[in-house]
Amino acid sequence: MKNSSKQVWLITGCSTGFGRELAKLILENDWNVVITARNTDQVKDIAEGYGEQALILQLDVTDKNQVKSAITKAEETFGKIDVLVNNAGFGYFSSIEEGEDEKIRAQFETNFFGIVNMVQAMLPGMRKNGKGTIVNVSSIGGLIGFVATGYYHATKFAVEGFSESLAQEISPLGIKVLLVEPGPFRTDWSGRSSNSTEVHIEDYQQTVGKRIEAYKDAKGKQKGDPIRAGKAIIEAVEAGVPYPRLVLGKIALDAAHAKVKALNDDFLAWNDLSLGADFPDPEE
Repeated sequence: MKNSSKQVWLITGCSTGFGRELAKLILENDWNVVITARNTDQVKDIAEGYGEQALILQLDVTDKNQVKSAITKAEETFGKIDVLVNNAGFGYFSSIEEGEDEKIRAQFETNFFGIVNMVQAMLPGMRKNGKGTIVNVSSIGGLIGFVATGYYHATKFAVEGFSESLAQEISPLGIKVLLVEPGPFRTDWSGRSSNSTEVHIEDYQQTVGKRIEAYKDAKGKQKGDPIRAGKAIIEAVEAGVPYPRLVLGKIALDAAHAKVKALNDDFLAWNDLSLGADFPDPEE
C-alpha cells in the first residue's frame, strides 16, 4: 500500500477537459490521484514523472463491474479515497423532436447513471472512514435549459436533484457533496465529447440549427479556463464545502442570477393561484 497520509482523489473522465486538468493539479499539489479513462493510453502522459502518486485505471462508468473493480483497486493501493470527482460525461445536440432514442439513453447512462454507479460503489468506504467529499460535475445547464441541448440538460437536472438528496442523506455521516456548475469553458465538450442528431427538420434550423452552429463556432474561444476551474474546485473542497454549489465562470454566474430572478418572478405572478390550490383553512 502506498502512502495513505496524503489526500487521495479519484477522477472520472480524465482524457480531456476538467478531468485532465484537475488530475494534473492534484499531482502538482503532491497528493495521490486515481486517473481513470475508458482508454488509458490517452491519460498515461498525465502521470509521467510522478511515480507512485498516480494510479491509472481503465473505467467506463456505465459498467458496474469496472466501477467496483476500480474503486477496490484504488482503495487497496492507497488505503482510502478522500475525494471522488464524477466528471465523465458528454453533450448531445438536437431539438427535442429530432432526438434519437439510442443516443438519448446513452447520454443518461453516462451523465446520470454513471454518477449513480460511482456514488453507490464509493459510499461504503467513505462511510467506514467517516469522511469524504463527492464532487458531481453538473453544468449551468443543470439549472437552466437552452435550445438544442434539451436532453443534455435533462441529464444534468437529474444530477442536481440526485445530489441535493444525496447531500442530505450523507452529511450526517461526515461526507460532503459539491455540485460544480460550469458555463462555457475551453474543453472538448462541444467537439469530440458531444454527439449530434442525424435527424434534421427544417422548421428547427433557425433556432436549434443556429444554436448548434454557434456552439461549434465558439470552440476554443470560450471565456472559461479549465485550469482555473480545477483550482477553484480544489479550493472549495479544501474549504470543507461550506456551500453546496460552485458556479464557474462569469457567463454562468450571470445566468444563474437571472434564473433565480425569473423563478421568483414566476412564484410571485402565480402567488394567488398557488395558495388557492390548498384545502381552505377550516378556521376561515
